[in-house]
Amino acid sequence: MENKIDNIYDEIREILKKNRDAQEGFAKAAENVRSPALKNYFERKSNDRKDFNEKLLAEIRNSFPDREIEGSFSGTIHRAWMDFKALFSADDDKSMLDEVIRGDKAAIEEYNEVLDYKLLPIGLNHLLSEQRERIITDVRNNATVEDIE
Repeated sequence: MENKIDNIYDEIREILKKNRDAQEGFAKAAENVRSPALKNYFERKSNDRKDFNEKLLAEIRNSFPDREIEGSFSGTIHRAWMDFKALFSADDDKSMLDEVIRGDKAAIEEYNEVLDYKLLPIGLNHLLSEQRERIITDVRNNATVEDIE
């Protein structure tokens, strides 16, 4: 049973790390886009992830006291990839938006995996479900660059 709890903690910690990286990535994307509307969109997404992070960190500490949490390598790679796309893409606004959609879809899958755990603490289950639904709604309502401009 302890091994399952450790697995749950590790996967939730990964979600937190990736949300932190997404927050920074969205802020970086907002700096690199030309469209003012898309800039506002990326800034909103960065602020959303900041909110996710604050709530998730508090709930992790409540459910798993005395554990250390730090940034992830995969997120650093993702941010660097977005910088590369911004520099070398002919249509960088669209490329960054496409990458955000791809990242959000991957985040939904990661949330789903953690939510499948039967031993997930109730507070974390509720919070993760709420955050996943916000990401799903955002993906469903996501506009193309042409719609945002």
